[in-house]
Amino acid sequence: MREPIAGETGRTLGETVTNRVRRMLVEGELIPGQRLSEAGLSEQLGISRNTLREAFRSLAHEGLVTHHPNRGVFVTTPSMASIVDIYRLRRFIECRALAEAWPGHPGARAMRAAVADAGTHRETQDWNAVGTANMAFHAAIVELADSERLNVFFRRLAAELRLAFGLIADPEMLHEPYVAMNRRVLDTLEAGRPREASELLEHYLVQSERLVLAAYTRYEEGANIASTPGMD
Repeated sequence: MREPIAGETGRTLGETVTNRVRRMLVEGELIPGQRLSEAGLSEQLGISRNTLREAFRSLAHEGLVTHHPNRGVFVTTPSMASIVDIYRLRRFIECRALAEAWPGHPGARAMRAAVADAGTHRETQDWNAVGTANMAFHAAIVELADSERLNVFFRRLAAELRLAFGLIADPEMLHEPYVAMNRRVLDTLEAGRPREASELLEHYLVQSERLVLAAYTRYEEGANIASTPGMD
């Protein structure tokens, strides 16, 4: 039985697997409502089912997966309340980190790398990869606060956020506008205007929240129609 991930020293195998599955969520490999096959996922990760179940318990505690008796484990579909709360926390954490940032901080270099990655993937129309680069950009903003606790918290929040993004049928519509917006936020920070960059980000997050909530409403309407007896 092989280890699923190398290089995560100091962690138990269960913690390592939990981080790997969480990263699959952040990178858009798993989508809301998807049933997670114990057999398939344990084989993919090279672990026992018991280890995978340990990871599932941790992820369920974080609200990322849901266990349905006699049906299995499913990727959680975010609620409207959770989406609103995620964006409230994002504005509180990211905008503050950016407003007080030093433009020469290493996190700014990580932001620049994420912007470059997003641009490259946009050229090939790989919108899932653009979304992953976007998540890296925002994680780098949080790094500006120099708090490992915030970094860990945001990694969990990012997984929930990517699930919310998974409700949007057209990933290009979601991710394409933010490639240029991310660059504008970064350029403003590197120009020595962190508070202005923070204001841009706040406007950006309000716009993103509206888009995701509208997508959630359409998703719920579709689910309700599909579950109504007699509807084609």
